[in-house]
Amino acid sequence: MKQRPLRCIDTVKIPKVEYMSTPESTRSISEDRAKGKDVGALRGLIPFLKPYKWTVFASLFMLTFTAAISLILPLAVRGIVDGFGQDIDQLDRYFMWAIIVAGLLAIGSALRYALVTRLGERVVADIRRAVYDKMIGMSPAYYERIMTGEVLSRITTDTTLILSVIGSYLSFALRNAIMFFGGLILLFITSAKLTGLVLLIVPFILIPIFGIGRRVRVLSKLNQDKIAESSGNASESLLASQTVQAFTHEATSRNLFGRLTEEAFDATRKRVKIRAFMTAIVIFLIFTGVVAVIWIGARDVKSGAMTAGVLVQFVIYAVMVGASVTAFAEFWGEMQRAAGATERLVELLHADDVVKDPDTPDELALPVTGRVGFENLTFHYPSRPKVAALDGFDLDIKPGETVALVGPSGAGKSTIFQLLMRFFDPSSGKITLDGKPIQTLAREDFRQHLAMVPQDPVIFGTSAMENIRFGRPGASDAEVIDAAKAAAAHDFLTALPDGYDSYVGERGVMLSGGQKQRLAIARAILRDAPILLLDEATSALDAESEYAVQQAVDALSHKRTTLIVAHRLATVKKADRIVVMDAGRIVAQGTHKELVAEGGLYARLAKLQFTEEMP
Repeated sequence: MKQRPLRCIDTVKIPKVEYMSTPESTRSISEDRAKGKDVGALRGLIPFLKPYKWTVFASLFMLTFTAAISLILPLAVRGIVDGFGQDIDQLDRYFMWAIIVAGLLAIGSALRYALVTRLGERVVADIRRAVYDKMIGMSPAYYERIMTGEVLSRITTDTTLILSVIGSYLSFALRNAIMFFGGLILLFITSAKLTGLVLLIVPFILIPIFGIGRRVRVLSKLNQDKIAESSGNASESLLASQTVQAFTHEATSRNLFGRLTEEAFDATRKRVKIRAFMTAIVIFLIFTGVVAVIWIGARDVKSGAMTAGVLVQFVIYAVMVGASVTAFAEFWGEMQRAAGATERLVELLHADDVVKDPDTPDELALPVTGRVGFENLTFHYPSRPKVAALDGFDLDIKPGETVALVGPSGAGKSTIFQLLMRFFDPSSGKITLDGKPIQTLAREDFRQHLAMVPQDPVIFGTSAMENIRFGRPGASDAEVIDAAKAAAAHDFLTALPDGYDSYVGERGVMLSGGQKQRLAIARAILRDAPILLLDEATSALDAESEYAVQQAVDALSHKRTTLIVAHRLATVKKADRIVVMDAGRIVAQGTHKELVAEGGLYARLAKLQFTEEMP
């Protein structure tokens, strides 16, 4: 059967970046926005440039070469101007040299563009990969402090800014720096007197560049933050578009997004206004100074103190130096923007996760038997530090045992799964797998032995086949189909237009709630892990499908440890043990019959759900 792989990119070598834990990284991202850094933040790009040092050296060489060729051109022009009084052969030679210089400049510029552009694209691709690799492994605790839409904005918008700097602005800035210093030296050689006059205006040019540049930097970072905030808002509302429309919340959502967009535009408008003002001042000062110097030089030519060719040469160098300073004023603003973008991306790369793998993780003995222990667990969600989701929770689950967790909403049932998967760490106590605390194990290693069906199943925008194969990427088509049959999903999948190869839409929008849940169950069955976690796994199924899936779950339970969270008690009656929870504690445990006979919370819940007389 035809396979349609999930959207991903091949693994490439990413520069190793040291993810440092800093006090700032533990604060809210929004608090960090108030901080601003200068272009020194661009040092964060160095780890990504190091693997391509030869490309960097080649780019710098071509930058220097083209700048040097540009600085030679005025010498040829001087020879042409002064050669009008010489024989025609000498004049022809000057023109020929000018053409050769122009050709070298064209070739050098093309090579410089190719090298620098490729370097920029490569570095930005690596940054995107590094940020994604970091973010995809962050625990849910981290995402309580930042919206995923904002992370996506940083990966896209901010990296685009960096690309514009590395791929164009930075190379132009370096080239113009060479042109500035080289032109300044040649100006002195050409005429020390006129050069001294030119230098008098340099301080007046640099003051607005650096002074106003600070304000540009602050506004650039604010603009980027506002764009990220609006992107996060748009991502959240668009993903919940049906809920937004169902509650006729469109106008409010539009107003909120419009306000955030206008705030971003307002920051942009202020930044553009200040940069335009700075550009006007710099250009006026530069060209006023150049005109004044040309006026003095023209008087020297008139008096015979210098030739016309020397004056033309000096003017060209002066224009080059002036244009370099003007370009630097433009580049400085872009460098400020890129510095803000780099700072924001480095924040993500250096983000500290409260859930970490040990430096030297322990290893599980294979095969894993599936014994799970919870010892005196206490846990508070980071967003609710004063409310205990679990309080002194103790439970030992034997290999192959089926245990059901029941109780009212908010009792802490799903929290048990969150901690067992180590999405969060308990405030106190420990969880063991085959006798080993899971905090001593690498998360990726021990999670391979768990299969989970969440209450709200996640369906990816690919085929039904690949959604099931997500549970075990190396599984064959036949194994996928067997898992689908076990989850009572085969019939509806074969009825789709392209069968198992049918595209199910983003988040599975083309499937019903029950169909999505059966795909998620098939995915867990295919994983074939020794521990199966079912969090309200049959809540969206009709009676017939629920019965079929329950039969499959019963068959699976005979050879693996199974934990079931359910509100519908009909799905847990056959469990080896039922654990009744309330307010984060275990209040009773036993079989269905034992708990009904005992009375208490379970018996009350059972009476509410079953219409027939309970045995």
